[in-house]
Amino acid sequence: MREYQGSEIRNIAVVGHGGSGKTSLVDALAFVSGSSKRHGTVGDGTSLTDTAPEEIERGYSINLGCAFAEWMDTKINLLDTPGFLDFQGDAIAGLAAADGALCVVGATAGVEVGTERMFREAVLRGDPVLFVVTMMDKEHADFDGIYQQIKTRLSNKVIPIEVPVGQGADFHGIVNLFDRRAHVYTRAVKTGAYEETDVPAEVQGQFDKYYNELIETVAATDDNLLERYLNGEQISRDEAIAAMKAAMKRMELFPLFCVSSTHNYGTRAVLTHIVELMPSAYEMEEIHAFKGAEGDHTVEIHANDVDPFAAIVFKTQSEPHVGDVSIFRILSGSVRTGDELYNATRDGAEKLNHLAVSQGKDRIEVQRLRAGDIGCVAKLRNTHTNDTLSTRAHPVRLPQIVFPDPLVQMAIHPVNRADEEKVQQGLHRLHDEDPAFETQWNAETHETLISGLGERHLEVALSKLKRKFGVQAELSKPKIAYRETIRARAEGQGRHKKQSGGRGQFGDCWVRFAPTQRGDGIRFEDRIVGGSIPSKFIPAVEKGIHEAAERGVIAGYPLVDFQVELYDGSYHTVDSNEMSFKMAGIQAFKAVAPKCRPVLLEPLDEVEITTPDASLGDVLGDLSSRRGQILGTDVLADVAGTRVRALVPQSELHLYASALQSMTHGRATFRRHFRGYEEMPSDAAQRVVEESQKTHTAEAAH
Repeated sequence: MREYQGSEIRNIAVVGHGGSGKTSLVDALAFVSGSSKRHGTVGDGTSLTDTAPEEIERGYSINLGCAFAEWMDTKINLLDTPGFLDFQGDAIAGLAAADGALCVVGATAGVEVGTERMFREAVLRGDPVLFVVTMMDKEHADFDGIYQQIKTRLSNKVIPIEVPVGQGADFHGIVNLFDRRAHVYTRAVKTGAYEETDVPAEVQGQFDKYYNELIETVAATDDNLLERYLNGEQISRDEAIAAMKAAMKRMELFPLFCVSSTHNYGTRAVLTHIVELMPSAYEMEEIHAFKGAEGDHTVEIHANDVDPFAAIVFKTQSEPHVGDVSIFRILSGSVRTGDELYNATRDGAEKLNHLAVSQGKDRIEVQRLRAGDIGCVAKLRNTHTNDTLSTRAHPVRLPQIVFPDPLVQMAIHPVNRADEEKVQQGLHRLHDEDPAFETQWNAETHETLISGLGERHLEVALSKLKRKFGVQAELSKPKIAYRETIRARAEGQGRHKKQSGGRGQFGDCWVRFAPTQRGDGIRFEDRIVGGSIPSKFIPAVEKGIHEAAERGVIAGYPLVDFQVELYDGSYHTVDSNEMSFKMAGIQAFKAVAPKCRPVLLEPLDEVEITTPDASLGDVLGDLSSRRGQILGTDVLADVAGTRVRALVPQSELHLYASALQSMTHGRATFRRHFRGYEEMPSDAAQRVVEESQKTHTAEAAH
């Protein structure tokens, strides 16, 4: 494999909804270009980029896959992204590493929610987008219908570049509007071979309609071309291509193609137009990076070989018998195998042994990679996703990829308690692979929690945990960190006296409890006068009250937001000690707290939901059923939707992401963050108390 300059490289993220044909398209593009020697399929588990056992078993992409096609003296790096929203983190990483997007739409399913999400993400990043209608050989394929769907639901700036010859089982060719020639494919031959002919009579009317629309649309993007078009002059193919490329970069046009990946019909034309229309790495705008490990100012990064080396790791994969494989995009400079680099993110040196490029699960070793290319290397010591590799002489930190926030949270428990440490190590490794998967220890509920973008995301994490790290684990609904507080004042005595043969124990204290503001915690005030309790024993009383407060009064949850006044007591010169007064503090809490009208507090999250207007009533009704308090609604003109803000108890939000997707057909998004604690309604509190009593009874019996 030869070395490619930045001007000879195209980095393309292949995006779209799950099941739209992205992986099959990548496989076909690599195969017809000759870069891959076999044409695999998703159905039989032999596709180029779906190689993980979880992907083969389920039949859809879970991880970001890397491949390449060499075409017209150009290297096209193809980043096959997952389509289901549960694995959107890897799709975001793919877009971040690419300079353009191939947005795939199935010819029968049409525009789906994953297509909408990733198209808008690409546009938001300023990436040129090329649409491809796949599965044109399937029954009920409808090119014109899909074109209108894209125009209505995604962008009215989409424009066909090709017209299919036949559809469904009769799909056997394409007419290229730029060339005004037809490619009629040889049936039953899967190499993509075709015969070039004049426009078939059966599609002449469709060709004329779309050709006029194409030329008029392209001419409108350039004043010079528009003047020539209005004067009746002919616009050449090269002029139209150049104008379209410029318009794509300005987000003014989105060309549309059609293919059958199964038969490799149309794939050569897609490769040709990727080279002609998509920007090279060299053409992309500069990036502003933080200079130095401290990042006190910024520096421009340009995609050329002469500048100092800088690359970002956008994906980490853990492979059995290999370890972690870091996949990186070079933003400037070049690198050779064996070079020593500097990780400015973690302030450490790394040596790049066995520099390679990925072709699916295979890694092809190379001696050198230049600016704009994508490579990988195994067994770096301490480099992870979102780290910047540069040089010690010119250290920089590139802007990090912003991954989506987790939406679903579950508690995880090892099936075998002896595997607790292995589970923790495995979870941290999974987070390194996929930053959208998070893990944390909840000290209040004493549970390990894992968070992801959906239920499937967490199920796959369990599968990886078992396969890669040899441990089985189970998921359960997370416990809610309830708290307790008081609503009234009271006072009383705590007395601890114990006599046994020799030296005894004696502690005596009088305390007053009073409620305080939410969030104040526990405030302890020493009001002892006259030395009724020696000052050295007073911290022990406070410690005892704090310890007792952790176990609560009603349901075993910590009691918070109250004030304690220690105002009197007594001691024994021989029998009193710190332990005695700690026990007296515990007894004082048990005597006084129940008299203070204790209540349960529940944690609330502030939820922000963006929903299509058609689903607004369902969303509001559902929030009401979850005891949600609506804070406000805002009409969003740019996305034809409404933003809803509400306070909702955490106990009512378990698996809310799944319910919201079901209600809105996947078109709503939401964010949540902790807002605080509020008193729980009595009926809901009673259910929590009863559940807590059952749990304590079961634990005692066990």
